[in-house]
Amino acid sequence: MSIRFISISFFAVSLMLPLLTLAQDAEEETGPWAGKTSLGYLATSGNTENTTLNTGFELGYTADTLTHLAEAFAIKASESESTSAEAYELRWKSERKLTDHDFLFGRLQWRKDRFGGYATQFSQTIGYGRRLIENDKHKLNTEIGAGARQSETQLDLKDDETVGRVGFYYSWQFSETAAFRQDLTTEVGETNTYSESVTSISAKLVGDLALVASYTIKNNSEVPLLTEKTDTYTALSIEYLF
Repeated sequence: MSIRFISISFFAVSLMLPLLTLAQDAEEETGPWAGKTSLGYLATSGNTENTTLNTGFELGYTADTLTHLAEAFAIKASESESTSAEAYELRWKSERKLTDHDFLFGRLQWRKDRFGGYATQFSQTIGYGRRLIENDKHKLNTEIGAGARQSETQLDLKDDETVGRVGFYYSWQFSETAAFRQDLTTEVGETNTYSESVTSISAKLVGDLALVASYTIKNNSEVPLLTEKTDTYTALSIEYLF
């Protein structure tokens, strides 16, 4: 079996570099802007033909006591020219700093999964957060909040419910060029609890380019019959910071 691995990722990143350079120049002038983009691709051929594409984009703005962060993610996998996984996610978060350790937040999160138990889930939550640890190597933030969620299953069944949200976000800069990150979030609703775990390790390659390996687990406690409760994604991506 021959394997073409990551080459398309490097090619795509090279195409994006001019645009990202412009964004970096804007950041140097304005200061508050920062972001990153990532792209990963894997293709196999031989007895089976598989392709997987994952991409992500983040853009943040910080000024005085306010921070805004927009995020977008997508993943698509196919086997023998038939799509086997397809998921998209959009996020928006705003924070208002109260003290060096405390903040308030508002969050919007939209998820679409073509093969999951829920076709779409859209949640709106507000709450309180605290930075428990913050130093050169370790950072740990926690959040607790409440709001609403609108869901639609693959069978077009709709559900609106009140949710409570809990999140833990940990990062460890264990060397000058490598870092570990673990995000754990849970939305508890009246009929369904959605949980997500994202584990990643990043290693700096050159300049602002890094190689990132990640493992994502998504779980819904209540799903339609003949549908798996848990989905997992393993990704290897090239990341560019700007």
